[in-house]
Amino acid sequence: MVVLFIGDIVGEPGRRVIARLIQKVSERYHVDLVIGNGENAAGGFGITPDLAGDLFDLGFSAITTGNHAWDRKEMVDYIRKDPRIVRPANYPEGTPGHGSFLIVRPGGEKIGVIQLMGRAFMPALDCPFQVARREVPKLRSQTPCVIVDMHAETTSEKMAMGHFLDGQVTAVVGTHTHVQTADEQILPKGTAYLTDIGMTGPVNSVIGFKKELVIEKFLKQMPRRFEVASGPAVLGAAVIEFDPATGKASGIQRVRTID
Repeated sequence: MVVLFIGDIVGEPGRRVIARLIQKVSERYHVDLVIGNGENAAGGFGITPDLAGDLFDLGFSAITTGNHAWDRKEMVDYIRKDPRIVRPANYPEGTPGHGSFLIVRPGGEKIGVIQLMGRAFMPALDCPFQVARREVPKLRSQTPCVIVDMHAETTSEKMAMGHFLDGQVTAVVGTHTHVQTADEQILPKGTAYLTDIGMTGPVNSVIGFKKELVIEKFLKQMPRRFEVASGPAVLGAAVIEFDPATGKASGIQRVRTID
């Protein structure tokens, strides 16, 4: 089985490049299932119900989020109702929504998706390692195929999670930093790993935003609202191949396609 996991979708350029390229990329890599991180889909900050619906219409089976999950107030009720929108599982008990989702394909195959958020230079949440220790077995009781979105700032925390879950999940892929890394690998016990998938958004930018605004922020250290850049966009993703009977990964490949 082949899963296409699309990295952080940034604004209209990210949505546009997905609409233009998703079919072509899916055919090229013989994709069976599409998952993506949508927490920046609405102007770079959050996602709306309508935009989530658009991504589902394009073929997404699940959408992960992260620290921007709550930037759009209309998502609070929506995320309660639609379990396909996955927020970090290590939010405190009682937080709206779900930290995992079980995808059931028409043929009966089941793929679990769980999101965890790191704590280094991020909002203070429950320990993602302890939460993974508790939540992963729940998904594995229903399927051996589990894909983890580790939404974190530091490479070390993501890598530690990959090794922590090696052999227990199909893949651990990182999101949040918007910069694709070149360390895709199959870990010793059969888990596919990539530190960061990269973003899906405007190429001529600083992590998706107008570069002049970001540079001004660094120069002056004054509050500045960032705006999504325009122009050509890149689709950043990872293609994960695995055995649906065992959940073991057989391959992981970076995708970076500019349109």
